[in-house]
Amino acid sequence: MISRKRVRRLINCSMALALSLSISTFAEQAQEKKAPPDAIPILWRQPSDIASRDLLLGPGGEAMQPDLSRVTFIKEQKGGYSTKYRVRDAQGREWIAKLGREAQSEVAASRLLWAVGYFTDITYLAPRVEIQGKGTFENVRLEARPKQIKRLNEWTWERNPFTNTPEFQGLKVMMLLLGNWDIKDSNNRILVAQDEQTGEEQLRYVVSDLGGTLGKTNGLLTGTRNEPKDYLKAKFIVGVKGDRVEFDYGGKRGSLFRDITVKQAGWIGNWLARLSEHQIRAAFRAANYREDEIQMLTKAVRARINDLVSLNREAASRER
Repeated sequence: MISRKRVRRLINCSMALALSLSISTFAEQAQEKKAPPDAIPILWRQPSDIASRDLLLGPGGEAMQPDLSRVTFIKEQKGGYSTKYRVRDAQGREWIAKLGREAQSEVAASRLLWAVGYFTDITYLAPRVEIQGKGTFENVRLEARPKQIKRLNEWTWERNPFTNTPEFQGLKVMMLLLGNWDIKDSNNRILVAQDEQTGEEQLRYVVSDLGGTLGKTNGLLTGTRNEPKDYLKAKFIVGVKGDRVEFDYGGKRGSLFRDITVKQAGWIGNWLARLSEHQIRAAFRAANYREDEIQMLTKAVRARINDLVSLNREAASRER
């Protein structure tokens, strides 16, 4: 018969071993997530090819499309509003599959962000996919996990290397234009990637979770996600006070959007205005919206772009 002292000793040893393994794992993760010392922080890159950008396939293009002929389950990804699985496609590439309402809105929103120069995750929308071991699902967002891109910790809206720059203020306007009411730091990530042309390492600041978009930001408790009718009816710009733009926003972190000037809003509006009707529609086609929904969403986006262009004209007239 085992004595009580021996039982306690065994329990203590087990707890010590578990704690040691936990600390070791944490240390390894911290080391893995350490940014390269010479990597350059970057949020936005001038889209010199904006008129020819393919919003149907997005930043991954045709080459990165997932092979859905065989998709196998690896594990469940914890956290967030939606159910997410880590999966492997028939080519052996890993993806994060997001199920539910946020899948469509996230793909479309990421296409529009990428179109005007912001870095985004590589995503595709699978209208229907069988995940072996889990079942068959419709409208699944697949987010790539390329081995050459390392994911670091989150970045914060209040403290980052880009505060008050045109590109950062433009990103905030894009969050409003897309109707993103779920503004929180845990939705942001820093990606370590190599520049395709120069070969230099970059710290790419991205808004990784864009599911809470394309609805309304004002609600009883929260906004809505992936509701084209809500998005079409929602107001965007309320007015201008001094040199600041007042937006109709009722989501999280509202104070973040109170310092956007007319000039800054006009800056991103100028880039958005270069997108054609065909490109905007392609962003929603990429997310497998119905034709009537594509028409609603395209109309709403174009109206918001026109509002920003008007601000841009106003800013130009003030400078004369």
